[in-house]
Amino acid sequence: MTKRFYIETVGCQMNMLDSELIASGLLRLGYEPAISASKADVVLFNTCSVRQHAEDKVYSALGRLKHAKQHNPLKIIGVLGCMAQKDGPLIFRRAPHVDLVVGPSQLGQLPRLIEEVAAGAGPTIAVSSDRKAESHREARESFAPFNPARRAEARPVAHQAMVRVAFGCDKFCSYCIVPSVRGPEQSRRPEDIEEEVQLLARQARQRDVALEVTLLGQTVNSYRYRDGGRTFRLADLLARLNDVEGLARLKFVTNHPRHMTEDLIKAVRDLSRVTPYFHVPAQSGSDRMLRRMRRGYSSSQYREMLGRIHETVPGAAVTSDFIVGFCGETEAEFQRSVDLVREARFKNSFIFKYSPRPGTHAAARFEDDVPDEEKRRRNNELLAVQNAISEEDNQPLVGRTVEILVEGPSKTSLKHEATERATQLVGRTTCDRIVVFEGAGELIGRLVSVEIEKAAAFTLFGRTVTSATN
Repeated sequence: MTKRFYIETVGCQMNMLDSELIASGLLRLGYEPAISASKADVVLFNTCSVRQHAEDKVYSALGRLKHAKQHNPLKIIGVLGCMAQKDGPLIFRRAPHVDLVVGPSQLGQLPRLIEEVAAGAGPTIAVSSDRKAESHREARESFAPFNPARRAEARPVAHQAMVRVAFGCDKFCSYCIVPSVRGPEQSRRPEDIEEEVQLLARQARQRDVALEVTLLGQTVNSYRYRDGGRTFRLADLLARLNDVEGLARLKFVTNHPRHMTEDLIKAVRDLSRVTPYFHVPAQSGSDRMLRRMRRGYSSSQYREMLGRIHETVPGAAVTSDFIVGFCGETEAEFQRSVDLVREARFKNSFIFKYSPRPGTHAAARFEDDVPDEEKRRRNNELLAVQNAISEEDNQPLVGRTVEILVEGPSKTSLKHEATERATQLVGRTTCDRIVVFEGAGELIGRLVSVEIEKAAAFTLFGRTVTSATN
């Protein structure tokens, strides 16, 4: 009888890609996807440890599966990813019905581990060594890159794909657990990345859709691969991928301000398929907070980087991240973040309340002394400032025609279960702005010209003015 699997993914795009690759491995073994955890023989939670809320969500979901496991002891439950690496055996203590705990760098073993548990091996854990206790070489060996062959049927959509160019992180920002759970930074061979993008482009052509590829790295613009006497950086990689047949758009996230080099900015300007979109987290407008966060730049250096982007790539969209309520942040220091948002006029910003992460420098050295109520107020204030800017800066787009890649039905259409013949669709411009319009389902995966008729803070609304292309 065919076995079924269900994966619930929490966290970033890296986790989304890992889940796709996990699904590829299980499909290769003959498993089929299930529509829900209750219908699955294998239930996997691919987890995040960046914020406490993400971990609480997973433990709550595990608690709800306790009775399902009692009813069906053969059901296999696994916790994967960053939380698995961070908590390890603690997961078994908090949720004794869990069968598997597998860290992000051990995911290549997952199909074998599932088969062993199914054969009666009992609870199994596979995580990397403690990075702090190992030499850099030993840590690199322990945190093995996970990048198996891609399968088209494992990807949610044919017209968008994520490609990992680097694993791990060496930045050690004081608030961040990622270097500990993802391991040392390791860049992939450019030849392997190019072959993967070519494969994805062939799969897209077979489905007669345009392809948008997003290159991923914890710090994507620090990509560096040495081959003999030559060093390949992200700008070189973009130039190599730009001419792949069938590729329509090429994006890259997430960037660090220190690595936003002139050659990279010029590559975005000069390469036809690279989109003029930069996601470069600032985290704070206060120099003292940036030092405490171990970000490695000042607010003036961040502003200088923004100036270079806008001077070289006029009209480029820049988005950012901010943490409010970091350890010791005063009201005046918070207002410096407000000032930076007002001055930079980001397309949008992702704003988070500080959440202490055990094992990080900040959790060990600093007091989490900003009350939650104050964090919430600062979060709402900064968000309101950003939303007002986003709505104001979207207004000049009204009346303009933009090219969008149609992603699928809008949330409204999904809610009303619209048919493929006539529905409300959503897509994105080259600057990553969301556009909603009326159209047929056959436009999904196509490049379409849309005239913007109305603009809000997060969404543009328009109508098609040309037929679809790919």
